[in-house]
Parts: sequence; C-alpha cells; structure tokens
Amino acid sequence: MRRSTSYPAIEDHGVIGNMHTAALVAMDGTIDFMCFPKFDSPTIFASILDKDKGGYFSIVPEMKDVNIKQIYIPGTAVLITRFFSEDGIVEITDYMPIVEDSCYTFNAIVRKVKAIRGNIDFKMQCKPRFGYAKDKHTAEKKDDHVYFHSENNGQSTIRLSATSDLSIRNDDVYSSFSLKEGDKSMFVLETAKDGDDTHFQDIEKYGTDNYFDTIKYWRDWLKQSVYQGRWQEIIHRSAITLKLMTSMQYGSTVAAITFGLPEEIGGDRNWDYRFTWIRDAAFSMYAFLKLGFKDEAKSFLKWIIEQDKDRDLHLLYRVDGTSEMEEKELDYLAGYRDSKPVRIGNEANNQLQLDIYGELLDTVYIYNKMYKPITYELWEIIVKEVAQVEKNWKKPDHGIWEIRNEKHEFLHSRLMCWVAIDRAIKIGEDRSFPYDADRWHRLRNEIYLDIFENFWNEDVQAWVQYKDGKKLSERVDASVLLMPLVHFISPEEPRWEATMKAIEKELRIDVLVYRYLNDEKIDGLEGEEGTFTMCSFWYIECLAKMGKVDEAVENFEKMISYGNHLGLFAEQISKKGEHLGNFPQAFTHLGLISAALELNKQIGRRTGDRQGVQ
Repeated sequence: MRRSTSYPAIEDHGVIGNMHTAALVAMDGTIDFMCFPKFDSPTIFASILDKDKGGYFSIVPEMKDVNIKQIYIPGTAVLITRFFSEDGIVEITDYMPIVEDSCYTFNAIVRKVKAIRGNIDFKMQCKPRFGYAKDKHTAEKKDDHVYFHSENNGQSTIRLSATSDLSIRNDDVYSSFSLKEGDKSMFVLETAKDGDDTHFQDIEKYGTDNYFDTIKYWRDWLKQSVYQGRWQEIIHRSAITLKLMTSMQYGSTVAAITFGLPEEIGGDRNWDYRFTWIRDAAFSMYAFLKLGFKDEAKSFLKWIIEQDKDRDLHLLYRVDGTSEMEEKELDYLAGYRDSKPVRIGNEANNQLQLDIYGELLDTVYIYNKMYKPITYELWEIIVKEVAQVEKNWKKPDHGIWEIRNEKHEFLHSRLMCWVAIDRAIKIGEDRSFPYDADRWHRLRNEIYLDIFENFWNEDVQAWVQYKDGKKLSERVDASVLLMPLVHFISPEEPRWEATMKAIEKELRIDVLVYRYLNDEKIDGLEGEEGTFTMCSFWYIECLAKMGKVDEAVENFEKMISYGNHLGLFAEQISKKGEHLGNFPQAFTHLGLISAALELNKQIGRRTGDRQGVQ
C-alpha cells in the first residue's frame, strides 16, 4: 500500500507537533515531512518533496481494498488514521508529546498501532534522510533499539524504539509484525544524544502515559478560549494549528511548517515558509489575543523586544531570532509532482517591506487594550518604529506579496504605515507616554490623505494596487480589503463600495479571491498561482462589516468547506479545488479566525445576542 508512483494531495495530510517542530502524516499512514530538531532545521523526512530520495516513516497494514479515514481527537493535536476493509479495521495514533520547561531540543513521535477488528499483518519502514536528504547516516542496533547517526553533526542522533522486532538493512529499519484483534504495537522515534544509551524500560507504558498527558495538555490549553460563536470546532482547530506553529522556546511563530510545496503544480513558485515574518506573526498574535490566548502574545512581544533592542526591525527571522537565511536551490530533489526548484532560505529577507511596522504596532495596540499595559521599554521601541515610518513611508518597496520585480509605492504598504502611526498615537494617549503629538498627528494626516486621494483611480473606480509618483496602476489588489478592517475608512464609504465591486469583477470566483492578476508579470515570475485563501476570508469580513451578514455567512461556510478533512488549509486553492502552497499556513487560519469573529459580532448586533461577541 506504500505509494510508489505518485504523491498524495497536499491536503491529504494531518499535522502533529510539539511547538519545537512538526510533521505531516499522510492518509496512507506515512510521515512524509519533518524538520529536526526545530521548525527551520534540515529535514529528516521529505518524501513529499522527493518520493525516492526524501525519506519517510511508514506503517502499512496488509489489507485489500482499504478505505481510510483520518481524524483528530477533539480539542487536541493527536491524530488518528483508520483503515477499513473486509479483512478488518486498523487504527494508527500519531502524536508528539508536549514536554514543558524541558530541554528544548528533545522531540519524540509516538506511533501506536492497534488492530480493532481482525488479525492483521503490518510492514513498517523507517528511512530517515538527514540534512535535506543530502547527508549520509548509519544505523546501529543496541538491544531492542536502533540509533540513526547522521554523518553531519548538525543534526542530533535519533533513536527508534518499538514493541516489535526491528531489523536493519542498508542503514534503514524495517519491521514485519502481526496483531491479533485487540492487540497493539508501539513505535517511538525520539531525540538521543551520541553516547546516551538510556532508553525506555517500558515503551508501552511510556506511550500510554504520554498519550493521556498530551490530550490533557491540549484540552487544558483550549480552555482559555473565550470564543462562543457558532463555528467553535473550526475556530478551535485553527487555534490549535497556529499553536503548533508557535515556538515554545522562543515565542516566535513560523508562517508554515513546510518549504517547497508549489503554488502551481509543475511551476517554480516554491518557497520556504519556515521562518517568522513579523507580518504573519503579528496577525497570529492578534488572533490569539482575540480568542483569549494571552500567554502567546506575551511571549511574542518579549521575543520582539529582544530582537529590536539593538538593531532595526527586520522583515523576517529564524525561529531563534537570527536573520541569516540565504536562499538556495536543492537541485537534487525532484520537487512535489516535479515542481522545481525546491528552495530553502528566503530571498525576501533582503527586501524592503514597509507594512511590517503597522502590523506589529496594531498587535501591540490590541495587547495594551485587551490584556496588559505595555512597558515603557516597549514604548521606546514603538517610538523608534515611528521614526522609521516617518523616514521611509514614501519609498517604493516590495510590498506584502514580496514582489521580486521592481519596487512600487504599494497601497498596502502605505496603509500599514498609517496604521503604525495611528496605533502609536492611541497607545501614547492611553498610557500618557511622552511623544511629539503635533508631529505624529501631522504625519498620520499626511499619510491618510495620500492614500485616500492619490491611490484612487477614477477610471477603474477603485483604490488600486500601487502608484509611482503620479502614475497609477489600473489593477486592484486584494490587500485593499484591509482598508475597512484596520479602520482606515468606513465600509459605507462610496469609494469603498465601488472598490468592492472592482474586486468582485476582477479577482473573485464565487467565494475564492485571487490576491492580484499577474498578466502584466508584476511579480517578476512566470506561471500562474491559485486563489489566495486568506484574501477570501478578508473579503468575507468586509461583507460582514458592510452589513451584508447573510451573504457573508454563506460565503464563510462555503470557504470552510474548502478545508481538508481535518479543517486544515494550505496557502492557496486551485481552480480544481486542490490545495496549493505550503501547508498548513498560518495566514489562512488567522484570516479564518478574524472573519468568524467579525461575523459573530455582526450577528450578535443584529439579533441582540451578545454571547461570543468580541
């Protein structure tokens, strides 16, 4: 049953993790992606990017004509894959134990296999490929355990323990075992230091104890949620997914757990998202705060203070706060469904993107308003960021979509510069912090008028993507949807209503929304891409703010149906309804949360039911 000639769909995966790293588990029971020991470390499993070279960890029941179902235990990140056939029923439970306040380099995957009905034969293969499938390794058996040693010291040794017999062949590990009805077998793949021979005395007890502890961890964490709206299950699944992408050690949040998954099958839009973009992370903290998860925002702001003390705010960072991430092509990997090149690192690290100040300060504003007053230490950073905006806001930049072609004066970047000044003023007024009020107010007004007047294209009847001096684009961009969402304008503004019509005409297909049309090759890249799922949720939120609540609800419920069988989303959706891009993607899930919160608020206002209104 192990796949040999094709790749599973991107959406045919669940994700497990422990807030240090995460893994994808395909519906055929294969772990086909995992970076180790951190989110942005090299992979040890990457067969989703090269089925022959990438490495995987598979457990296959020897059953014919199998139907497969995959679920999460409700309120957790514990994944269950079930196999059904005339021969019997098999269940594989996958999870990563959560070990708080411990050695941050420890990781473990527990795989529990159970024969629910029938007597079933199984085959297990564990084929790690260290260093992005480039580094050689050796396998060494000690007692009932196998140690995999990478020849490159950059990755730790890993140890495979099992309740069934393990054999080594060509430095990979295999096991053939049988389970009678009701019996189970356990596999644990974990971090091990070279020379450390300690191991489980009772692997089954270890797996059982950690199983219930892991369930308890997730359910206790979810109890903090204040969300009481009608879409609670999908909102909580999105919250858990965002949590899985948040570093327990540092407080930073990655944009996605994967790299190299294509925005166009067979195309070259294949990027590395395993880093902390200030933009994405700030939006994630906004979602956490709105849902009641305050500790995540507190840890993130502490991380930001550390990064911003002695240097200017950077666009993106590695999980640990460093910013070296040279973009490279792994030309020896085939790519997902021959989508090459597979890239690691990200060239956007060297771009100018002026919107990050607005996203960050908006999050600080929400934190100060909804949770705790900010410190003067953080205020000093805000003052520094305002100075950067004042100095640079008129400059062309690469924009939110990280255009690799020439720079432009993008509307979204200008809008977020306005947000930065507006939120700084409001925080300063709320806390009576010292600042140059006349200067900041003049700056905010100047940016506002520039956006309102100079980005409006009378011929298009919309605020358009960019201007270069007096030259106006003739294209709309879905990022304009943030104008009412950040309270720049009223959703009843005539120019806004006209802009919505332009978006609907140019970028919308039913409930799906493109971020922009690339027929003029504005982004400097060949090929097409899918609709941008986050933009679809922005569109829904705008409908709700405009009072079109019934239409917004219908659109929202259609959109969540595009999620996979577990409620997870990649970055984009193709014309065929397939998921495209890295998976799961934080931007999409936080956009979903924000749209649902706005819908609940508007429904509550209309019905008089204030429950769940944020």
